[in-house]
Amino acid sequence: MKNIEFHPAHYDSQGRVKLPLLFWCVLLLQARTWVLFVVAGASRDQGSTLLNLFYPDHDNFWLGLLPGVPAVLAFLLSGRRQLFPRLWYSLRWLLILAQVVLLCWQPLLWFYGEPMSGIGIALVVADIVALLWLLTHPRLRASFAIEKD
Repeated sequence: MKNIEFHPAHYDSQGRVKLPLLFWCVLLLQARTWVLFVVAGASRDQGSTLLNLFYPDHDNFWLGLLPGVPAVLAFLLSGRRQLFPRLWYSLRWLLILAQVVLLCWQPLLWFYGEPMSGIGIALVVADIVALLWLLTHPRLRASFAIEKD
């Protein structure tokens, strides 16, 4: 028997819990360096200017791609999560770990001399909210649960 703690609209046609809309926003937040990379690549002429604006230190750019890897993996696997149930289940914990890394990274940059900015503070606040949401949202937790037949 299916779990009935959610509204019937929260299930897809196969009876799986749909991923919440805010989940996609959290993935974009985690993959922000990947999004910048794609936008810079698409804007050809201004691409290097755009990358230098957000990442004047190129080492930080390459390091910024690492915490976004679980988010990119979640984007790719979300449509086929039933084919890789154990990987999908463990992906939630990878997303939480990546969110903790992102949350600690910005204050660490400030500690090492990068000036504080409004964008940096907004990203830290958004990272805190995203981490709390990843840890506590019941529908998200249910969508990552391993289905028992």
